[in-house]
Amino acid sequence: MLRSMAFLLCGSIALTAVAQDAKPTTVLGGIDNPCGVAVQAATGHVFIAAHSGVHRFDPKSGKAHVEISGFPTDIYGKGPKYNIGPLGLAFWDDEHLIVGDGSRLDGDELVRIYKVGKDAAHPPIKEDAAVATLGPIKASEESAKGEGNFYGVASNGKSIFITCNGDDTKGWIAKSTAANGKPGALKLSIATKVATEVDAPVPVIFSLDGKDLVVGQMGEVSTPPGDSLLSIYDPETGKLKKNYKTGLNDIAGLAYSPKTKKLYATDYSWSDPKAGGLFRLDIDGDSIKAVKIASLDKPTACAFDKNGVLYVAVFGTVAEGSDKPAGSLVKFDSGL
Repeated sequence: MLRSMAFLLCGSIALTAVAQDAKPTTVLGGIDNPCGVAVQAATGHVFIAAHSGVHRFDPKSGKAHVEISGFPTDIYGKGPKYNIGPLGLAFWDDEHLIVGDGSRLDGDELVRIYKVGKDAAHPPIKEDAAVATLGPIKASEESAKGEGNFYGVASNGKSIFITCNGDDTKGWIAKSTAANGKPGALKLSIATKVATEVDAPVPVIFSLDGKDLVVGQMGEVSTPPGDSLLSIYDPETGKLKKNYKTGLNDIAGLAYSPKTKKLYATDYSWSDPKAGGLFRLDIDGDSIKAVKIASLDKPTACAFDKNGVLYVAVFGTVAEGSDKPAGSLVKFDSGL
């Protein structure tokens, strides 16, 4: 099966560095290891998942609040190691936020759905006060250790897709299908490593027309460099439709611009942070040209608002001798 899929992997890559004329503006600093970003369409509020919980940022007032708190802590990475909490974020609808967990051990992780209003929650919503809970996905023949580190979340109001980083031999994407307006059980759906021979599905989004599932396959965090893939799946059948080599090191975020319809990716670049940043992915037939837009210090998730402003979560690097969080939320003004 692996080799039968391999013909889909195109070998043409063009990685081009261009003048970095897109300048990010830091809108929120001091965030502890931010990993997920989602924008509430009705308000334009930006939700950020970090080790300390889920935060809400109001671009108009410039104020931020903790929206959901009380998550436990897990540790991710082999060196360096990071404290993590909630990871992936996406909206089910304007009032319901899906949160993929990273704060527990594999096999115990959960996907929570919270009701969030137009105004910040005071006091913050408690982690266990979700209106719906999906999972956990326990160890089984399909997943040796059970699933966890639910980094990427995508929803079209009918189905929810969650990237998992539990069983590294399979690289699962899990799926929940709605019934009577409510999300169903979380089940293993697409074994991405079996399909692509590359590890670690991380970001997941729907294509602009909603017909395809677009996945960033991060690859190994250390070696080899440049192994990240952009993979396209049929969301109904789970069939791999297209697979592109990107030349990027570690794709951590994906987002389509609502204005230009162009696709953007963040490269965390574990082994060489200076090579990371924000990239535009230009697809031409069977090849991708990754065009660097701006350098960023270990960027993770990204999301556009309806006006075309791009928000990016940035891990950052803690200064030597400091115990202050180095994470931030930055924005790129409309035009991308």
